[in-house]
Amino acid sequence: MSVLVEVHDLVKTYGEGEAATRVLKGLEMVLQTGELTALLGPSGSGKSTLLTILGTLMQPTSGQHVMLGQDLTRARDAELTEFRNSHIGFVFQFHHLLPDFTALENVIFPTAIAQGRETARARRRGEDLLERVGLADRMDFRATQLSGGQKQRVAVARALMNQPELVLADEPTGNLDRESATQVMELIAEINQQEQTTFLISTHDEKIAAACRRQIKVVDGKTVSD
Repeated sequence: MSVLVEVHDLVKTYGEGEAATRVLKGLEMVLQTGELTALLGPSGSGKSTLLTILGTLMQPTSGQHVMLGQDLTRARDAELTEFRNSHIGFVFQFHHLLPDFTALENVIFPTAIAQGRETARARRRGEDLLERVGLADRMDFRATQLSGGQKQRVAVARALMNQPELVLADEPTGNLDRESATQVMELIAEINQQEQTTFLISTHDEKIAAACRRQIKVVDGKTVSD
């Protein structure tokens, strides 16, 4: 394995002066290509802030964030947007599917936006992903016609659409029943193993964490165990 992500002495402060709140306090972390990692810690520990920074949606106050050898703390907004679209996928607790779109349209949406249109190649990729997540017979169903577990599997397929090296998942099973949560986690583990896609999964679920090969715990803005 090779190093995919490195963060060193990462600090994030919200507000200024007496109202300033320091959420990340010199956090250190390294992710290797192909890892399946759980991100653990109590509410307010800084996990969501860390994921937001790793997803290039927000810059740290100080410190270094490097992915694929590129120092992203020095990148401009346009560069971050291009990097994010090419290399990072997201899965959230709430699937954020477009309700009037079909499952297939939701999956290929990231590529259609990036390329300005829907292409035959993107459609084939979307169909392949939906087959792999067990939804071949639901491609033309609108999001409102899918169960919670099915919607989250569509969200996983969408995150993989642009073949990212890193997928960030923030409580991806937190809104699902146990059976659906297990199915989604099994799918993530299968994709991780087959494609060597790196997953960092923020969770409070001990069973989900146990299914990951590595656990990183964040407390009070720092990694305290790995």
